[in-house]
Amino acid sequence: MRKQQIEAQLKELPRQPGVYLMKDETGMIIYVGKAKSLRNRVRSYFRKNNQTYKTQMLVKYIADFDYIMTDTEVEAYILEANLIKKHQPKFNIRLKDDKSYPYIKITKNVDFPRVFKTRIVKNDGAEYFGPFADVDAIYKTLDVIKDIFQLRSCKKELKANDPEDRPCLNYHIDKCLGPCIGAVSKEDYHQLIDQVCLFLSGKQSQLKKQVEVQMKEAAAQRNFEKAARFRDALKAFTKLSESQKVMTDKNIDQDVVALVQGTENQACAQLLLIRSGRLLGQEYFILEGTEAELESETMASFLQQYYEQAAGIPDELLLNTKLEEQDLLGQRLAEIKNKKVSIQYPQKGDKKKMLEMAERNAQQNLKKENIRSKYEKQRTSGAVEKLGEILGIEKAPYQIEGFDISNIQGTDSVASMVVFKDGRPSKQDYRRFKIKTVTGPDDFASMKEVVERRYARLLREDKKLPDLILIDGGKGQLNAAYEILEFLGIGNLPIIGLAKREEEIFRPNTSEPITLPHHTPTLQLLQRVRDEAHRFAVSYHRKLRSRRLTHSMLDEIPGVGETRRTALLQHFGSLAKIREAKIWQLKEVKGISGKTARKIYDYLREHMRAY
Repeated sequence: MRKQQIEAQLKELPRQPGVYLMKDETGMIIYVGKAKSLRNRVRSYFRKNNQTYKTQMLVKYIADFDYIMTDTEVEAYILEANLIKKHQPKFNIRLKDDKSYPYIKITKNVDFPRVFKTRIVKNDGAEYFGPFADVDAIYKTLDVIKDIFQLRSCKKELKANDPEDRPCLNYHIDKCLGPCIGAVSKEDYHQLIDQVCLFLSGKQSQLKKQVEVQMKEAAAQRNFEKAARFRDALKAFTKLSESQKVMTDKNIDQDVVALVQGTENQACAQLLLIRSGRLLGQEYFILEGTEAELESETMASFLQQYYEQAAGIPDELLLNTKLEEQDLLGQRLAEIKNKKVSIQYPQKGDKKKMLEMAERNAQQNLKKENIRSKYEKQRTSGAVEKLGEILGIEKAPYQIEGFDISNIQGTDSVASMVVFKDGRPSKQDYRRFKIKTVTGPDDFASMKEVVERRYARLLREDKKLPDLILIDGGKGQLNAAYEILEFLGIGNLPIIGLAKREEEIFRPNTSEPITLPHHTPTLQLLQRVRDEAHRFAVSYHRKLRSRRLTHSMLDEIPGVGETRRTALLQHFGSLAKIREAKIWQLKEVKGISGKTARKIYDYLREHMRAY
């Protein structure tokens, strides 16, 4: 039936360019590819001649496919990169943990921009630099920027025409120029931000010339304090330049990319960032789902995924692996940069030496990654296997669900449930519960309620049960949860309690606990589940308590009823933001008059300490 359906679909394929999505029998997307002709490319998968091992394995899993037509091959190229990033298909070459790479963000579209780390890139008018594989590199860069430019680090919404009464400590210790009190103009601040952008782009020679001019102008105007700040910045730039390796005397931007294939379908793409002839830094990216005989495809896939999200495109791209689709990549890079990008494969000279340097670093980073993977396996899947043996259960507990209760003297009682799969947190499966049937601080009764709600629902919806349940607590909490499992008819479901004091593992109907050495990965896994459940429960409890206190405080303000309270919270998001707001900002909220805004402003400042 499946074969007949696919054959019928193949006959209807168009000859246009586009992207195709291969799916397994559950409907999950397992491969995304692009094609100049969808008809020719997709049909080639189902011919048995000249298929690689990877393609043979892929075809075995294909139960259905879908496709999206595009007008051009370049559009298909862009769409393919976006769909791989979104779905992370198992048969595609993937940047490991691609979605988590951080950037430096500059909010250039406000009066006094902020410079900070982010992992979310939006089309919001801000400027982004990255991605960076090394988070430490970002923090070091931000520290240098703060020291040189003395930019604000607060998250306040500052307006040029609305200065505050007094600055924070950073202003007094010369760590901030004080835009909040109007100590620096909007225009001067944006001038500094432009310099930060040059700094992050590697245009330090251009930046030094700008700063020298500004220093002389400040000195000529007898603004010696400002001139001294520029002088200190020049010293910092000089020191930084001395620490950067000079790679070439050419004043161009280059990215050097070396691909090294490792074992177990992993490869490392090493990137050297050369700006105006100086080596500014290096990043490396681990790629999964690769094969040694397909290095060209691996390199193409990396460049596609990296440059579709990178904040800057170089003038030259130096590669150690030839591309089959070089023209398509060159066309796309030129489209992003609005200028032609040279793609080269150096065989001798300085450029070849740069590639060799990148290759050496890639080989070393692969070794480092293999060591990390080995220890990560010990603390995750290895610990899961060992836990199954220790508990004497038939199946290793691939999916563990952990529970905890949180309250303060019985108020705002909540429960959390966290899920670990193969030893790693699966945050999309976490659940939070408000305790509904228990009054007062009764953790046993609260545990009964939440366990019944969770597993009665899974049984009702005929969904998969976990392989192991972990209760945060000793015999009392464990017995309360086990009683409910028996009531539901699933008393055979493995369940344990982990007591904090001695880290003892309790099992139902067994008086003697299991004790494990503290350094064992198995106990550390259980501790991670328990601690994560505790953290998640406490954070939810604090949120509810804060919401209750917020509502009660706002209700006490004369003239603020339920409608205005809701409008304020929807507009600002929290009581803290409302307290920080100026009168003119409060007046922007629907239903808040100037008189009411003044009442809210005065009341919150009067009661801030009490709160």
